Amino acid sequence: MFSNRDLRKLIIPLMIEQILAVTIGMADTVMVASVGEAAVSGISLVDSINILLINVFSALATGGAVVTSQYLGRRDEKNARTAGKQLIYTVGALSIVIMILCLAAHTPILRMAFGHIDSDVMNNAQTYFFLSALSYPFIAIYNAGAALFRSMGNSRVSMFASLIMNVVNISGNAILIFQFHMGVAGAGIASLVSRILACLFIMILLHRPLLPIHVEELWRFDLKPKMIKNILQIGVPNGLENGMFQIGKILVQSLIATFGTAAIAANAVASTVANVAILPGAAIGLAMITVVGQCVGAGDYDQAQKYTVKLTKLAYLCMAVLNLACLLLTPFLVGFFHLSDEATRSGIQILMYHSLCAIFLWTASFTLPNGLRAAGDVKYTMTMSIISMWVFRIAFSYLLADFFHMGVLGVWIAMTIDWAFRVIVFVGRFVRGKWKNIKMLQN
Repeated sequence: MFSNRDLRKLIIPLMIEQILAVTIGMADTVMVASVGEAAVSGISLVDSINILLINVFSALATGGAVVTSQYLGRRDEKNARTAGKQLIYTVGALSIVIMILCLAAHTPILRMAFGHIDSDVMNNAQTYFFLSALSYPFIAIYNAGAALFRSMGNSRVSMFASLIMNVVNISGNAILIFQFHMGVAGAGIASLVSRILACLFIMILLHRPLLPIHVEELWRFDLKPKMIKNILQIGVPNGLENGMFQIGKILVQSLIATFGTAAIAANAVASTVANVAILPGAAIGLAMITVVGQCVGAGDYDQAQKYTVKLTKLAYLCMAVLNLACLLLTPFLVGFFHLSDEATRSGIQILMYHSLCAIFLWTASFTLPNGLRAAGDVKYTMTMSIISMWVFRIAFSYLLADFFHMGVLGVWIAMTIDWAFRVIVFVGRFVRGKWKNIKMLQN
């Protein structure tokens, strides 16, 4: 169903898009570093909440992408278009509710999540969180639109939208942070404006009637409960999985916050670079949703299995190349952020450890399961991911970092123990083939 040329056309723009997506957070962190470690730490703490919520939106978008991909595999474009419209409604409504809650209670949420932190870190976090919350509906609808284009096999559109987002964000940061000296507020405003423009760009393109999936007259609400159910039966377990994953990371972040500003800053910088180091696996995982989803929709499970294996091997190769480069360049990459000596030493240590483990464990932990999700096997992936998160990542973080006094490195070791467990359960599930017996579409 997909030639090597088709896969290249899908994957290469996705890789570029993933790089650009991470660059927004990295640009905020790097460009605000001139203001001081408190600003870097404040953005880092808020970004852990932002990632939680954005991942929930992305999970619903993935649910829509699986449904529309399977309909396209069936050559049922009418239902694919209907599912696309229902996805926009669902994600838009949820994101507006979350935005209102976060705007009204951004300070209590920060205090509940991170407890007592330095006052200057908290002040920066409050500012950045308020501005980030305003952008939630725009980034949510953008993610939904990008997922629909990916399900059509067109990842170039979301790549260009992400490019627009980055150009606007970096330009805005340069003007507001360096020229107007607005610090964290400047970073937040630039990110907000960039997300608004990206959302408008992708929604305008989705109105083109020649597309297999296009949305028209969104203002005329035409809700299809059965179609929304199809989306939610993928999106909700995926959202719960992603949400619990990020809640766990926030709990771990609150533990790191007790180690002081240097530890927070080292973790923030290492996380920023590590997010770049996993981009090939993440991009190929997104491609797997489209490819496997269309194969499953066509009822061709042999091709679904073939492409899952092929894309997983490709992800391993790309992850190895990038993480070996990261391993060699770690001192330079961490030094680029101009942290204190203590934070720099810690950042180098944990980033080198991450790069080594990511080569062997990350792909089977996170790329491979997208093949299962695309086939509708979301309850198993959700259950195993949540168990692994709470038992290994969170419990072992407190055990290693606090009880055994390993500090922030202990948190990262616990994370890789979580990866190892995921490899065992997801590879086993794929090999046993139970995912081939799941029927999802109901229409």
